[in-house]
Amino acid sequence: MNKKKHILVVDDDERIRKLLQRYLRENNYLVSAASNSEDAIKLTQIINFDLLVVDIMMPGMNGITLTKILLKKISTPIILLTARKEVSDRILGLETGADDYISKPFDPRELILRIESVLRRIKVQEDEIKSTKIVRIGNLKYDEYRNELWEDKNLLSLTTAERLLMKELVRCVNTPVSREVLAKLIFQERDSNSSLDLKTNESLMTLKRERGVDVNINRLRKKIEQNPKSPRYIKTVRGIGYVLIPDYRKIKS
Repeated sequence: MNKKKHILVVDDDERIRKLLQRYLRENNYLVSAASNSEDAIKLTQIINFDLLVVDIMMPGMNGITLTKILLKKISTPIILLTARKEVSDRILGLETGADDYISKPFDPRELILRIESVLRRIKVQEDEIKSTKIVRIGNLKYDEYRNELWEDKNLLSLTTAERLLMKELVRCVNTPVSREVLAKLIFQERDSNSSLDLKTNESLMTLKRERGVDVNINRLRKKIEQNPKSPRYIKTVRGIGYVLIPDYRKIKS
């Protein structure tokens, strides 16, 4: 049985929120709602939504700013709503990284079709990434089969820890991987060959290993990201760990 998709509606207009909540639920979606950007940010920190519907023209922090902030932390697709019809607004909205744009007033059935289209496209992209052995990361190519990172015809040097991190992040592409899981991966061999009783200082050892993950992630970012301090591909998921968000382009052999 397919799991219901969970959608967050962000709009300061209570009438619109209630209308969309009712219509989305009638179409078999789970729905949460927020009346402002601040509440929306809080909700995304505790719930993994499948898609966000965000109104642009909200008092305080508007939908464009909210989208920019959210997409630095999560990869959830976003559809923007606005009462303004200027082409410049539409372009600005899509340039923030939003997946689609719809102008008010709109028929709720059109929004349903847009939502289904975005979710279907995201699934195809994820399936494509998971099925291919080559993953595109900016101007780099990661060969999943060989566990190698290439820049054009140049093979980039990766440490054992970096190779293990890449392998796991690619295996779980677009899904956050906890620091605990990554720590176990890169320190497993070291721990198994150590005579130290890890249970004696288990919490201290866990903390050191997770800090070790952070160090190796930072080194990996320096090899992958154009701006390691503002990463595009290996993102930090607060309170969890890290997620790899590659470019969705299949490389044919």
